Amino acid sequence: MNSTRDLTTQQRYKEVRKVTLIGSAIDFILGVVKIIAGWLANSQALIADGIHSFSDLLTDFFVLYAAKHSHKAADEEHPYGHGRIETLATVGLGMTLIVIACGIAYHSARQIDKPEILPEPGGLALMIAVLSIISKEWIYRYTVAAARRLRSDMLHANAWHSRSDAISSIVVVIGIAGAMYGYPYLDAVAAIVVAVMIAKIGANMVRSSTQELIDQALDKNELNAIRAHIFKIRGVRSMHMLRSRKSAGNAFIDVHIQVDPKLSVSEGHQIGDAVQQRLLDSVDIVSDVTVHIDPENDESNSPSSNLPYREKVIEELRQCWPQLPASVLEEVTLHYLAGEIQIELDLPIRILRNTEEAQQLVNELKAAVGALPYVNDIQVRFKV
Repeated sequence: MNSTRDLTTQQRYKEVRKVTLIGSAIDFILGVVKIIAGWLANSQALIADGIHSFSDLLTDFFVLYAAKHSHKAADEEHPYGHGRIETLATVGLGMTLIVIACGIAYHSARQIDKPEILPEPGGLALMIAVLSIISKEWIYRYTVAAARRLRSDMLHANAWHSRSDAISSIVVVIGIAGAMYGYPYLDAVAAIVVAVMIAKIGANMVRSSTQELIDQALDKNELNAIRAHIFKIRGVRSMHMLRSRKSAGNAFIDVHIQVDPKLSVSEGHQIGDAVQQRLLDSVDIVSDVTVHIDPENDESNSPSSNLPYREKVIEELRQCWPQLPASVLEEVTLHYLAGEIQIELDLPIRILRNTEEAQQLVNELKAAVGALPYVNDIQVRFKV
């Protein structure tokens, strides 16, 4: 299972790297083209937009670095993997969007009273700005589709960074068109509105990723789906203490399930394995499951926690039942339930001279442990 999961992780990293490298190549080309066209068309706005495109390259390299390290396999120091690196990167990208939005708003607010510094109308600048919008919107859609497929908040943040570049190009188009039709202030007004939108997107990313860093649980719909899958496993009587957390698009689940208290350890373990496998196979977001097998509900308290351990119980039973062989006592089965101990005792039938002695022996054994307050019941079986 681990090798399969590692293979999936490497495939996910390759997809993230491929998507980001394609976006980086387009960002580089657009940055060069917009700066050259802005210089030729005497458009300061287009030159600034080109610099914005180059800033996207920095975040692209940031994403590549984070993706490389966040997809490393789990090790002794990081048993749950390195996915939180991607979460931290998402926080960084969200904060970058907020800074960009503040910069756009500040620059545009200064232009409202200074229409003379707005870009002069120019067909080349307008054409390049439109081309930038189309290209950056394509990058956004391509990246966000991959982000949804790979469940990567970091890629989703980078996609919106690309869209912020497209939006800034829209501002350039509006500014150039506004200047051409005699409304130069439209550039500043539109830019401020866009800046607010970008800042809100960045703030949402920072908030959601910060929640992930402090182990926020999955939403109610996802948890309800997980509960439904657990109860479909035969042998699960109830469940409690369902806990969940996310890391880089993957979910870690910890759950207690209650089974028949008289089941063997191996059968209870088998039911737990079935629960684990069903969640891994049926819920895409789940990548790790820890199942605790309980004989009774211990969510609020553990009624049997103060009972004596097996060694002490066997020693006291040996004192109560001196007539029984030591080997028989070592094989006694103890059930710790509801704050008491139920005892299952298997005796060889050869110790009886006749069947009439069986009931007498059982009565003697039960009477002998009457002084042990924690013993609730004794079941005696005779084996050939």
